[in-house]
Parts: sequence; C-alpha cells; structure tokens
Amino acid sequence: MGDHISSSGESHGSVGSYLTGFVLAVILTVAAFGLVMSHAMSPSATGGAIALLAVVQIVVHLIYFLHMNGSSEQRWNVMAFVFTVLSVLVLVAGTMFIMHDTSINMMSR
Repeated sequence: MGDHISSSGESHGSVGSYLTGFVLAVILTVAAFGLVMSHAMSPSATGGAIALLAVVQIVVHLIYFLHMNGSSEQRWNVMAFVFTVLSVLVLVAGTMFIMHDTSINMMSR
C-alpha cells in the first residue's frame, strides 16, 4: 500500500542540491547583513544592493527548494508563478499610483 510511488510531475531534489541551495541562501543573507553592518555604501546604494541580493535569494529559493525550472513538468507551475508575480506588480503599482494621485489632488490644496 505505501510502496507505490507516483511519478506524475513530482520532482524532488537531491541532498546535494538542497545543500547547495542552503549554502547559497546563507551566503546571500550574510552578504546583505554585512553590507548593512559595514556602512560601506551610501544608504540608497545599500538599499539597492539589498534589493538585488533579495531578488537573487528569491531565484535561489525557486530553483533549489521549489524546483522550478524550464522543464515541461514545471511549465504550469512557472506560468502560475509568473501570473502571481504580475498580479502583485499590478496591485502594488496601482496602489502607488492611486496614493500618489490622491496626495497630489487632495493634500496640496
């Protein structure tokens, strides 16, 4: 009963890939922490560098832990993820536009 293993689109990583992802995630986290603690860059440059490191961290998590890649098995997962990201971007950009427009039209009078 428990011996049947389904292989319908399931893709699990090996211990080596999980360790690689973990090590990369730790390196990226320590790099972001080091940037903030060292005060080596201006505050705006530090914010930009942290944002870049955050995007790289997201990609590492997607590849090594969520196993999202270009394979045919993952196509629907990738499409759902892209749709979610685009929906969030539209929501955030629309909210920022509305708040800015409200501030310009209401608060400045």
